[in-house]
Amino acid sequence: MKFLLIGATGPTGKELVKQGLAQGHEITALVRDALKMTAGHPKLHTVTGDILNQADVDAAMAGREAVICSLGTGVTFKHVTLFSDGTRNLLNSMRNHSIRRIICITGIGAGDSRGHGGFLYDNVIEPTLLRSIYADKDRQEELLRQSDRDWIIVRPGMLTNDEAKGKYRVLLDLAGITAAHVARADVAEFALRQLTSNEFLHKTPLLTY
Repeated sequence: MKFLLIGATGPTGKELVKQGLAQGHEITALVRDALKMTAGHPKLHTVTGDILNQADVDAAMAGREAVICSLGTGVTFKHVTLFSDGTRNLLNSMRNHSIRRIICITGIGAGDSRGHGGFLYDNVIEPTLLRSIYADKDRQEELLRQSDRDWIIVRPGMLTNDEAKGKYRVLLDLAGITAAHVARADVAEFALRQLTSNEFLHKTPLLTY
């Protein structure tokens, strides 16, 4: 499948690139700094631009069949709008190009997964270090929910750089659940499967070991 990847230079994005190419997908990566794209492959196309620029998103979207958004940012105490503004541009462009499928990776603490990350995460890390980021991820998720696109929101537990285990829990009912860790490699494998699966269409699966 030909898909647009947002966040290709991040640690999860790199896994998506590696596994996606190995599976035979054709990937267009929209990146702000092309020098950070170290992978070289005939089916990997790098477009330099900014997700906050609608024209850049439109240019990268042309000819694609789906979108995977693995957008990330560093810890900040400033007001964050990157996730919601960027996703708004993606959805606008998807409508312009008649593209329906978008897989968006957010995280534990977004939406109704808040309160399922364990005591330290729920009471210290998220409300202090990640408060502004997750407030915007909430806005991002709501934009997807209210859209007319075929969205799937993937919420990983605490991400690690470990090798894939190949076995992880995919949860929709979070009653009594405290998310553990999950490898980025397993998250990438799951996200890529959603390009062609309708099992979690319009749902918000949580991934954890």
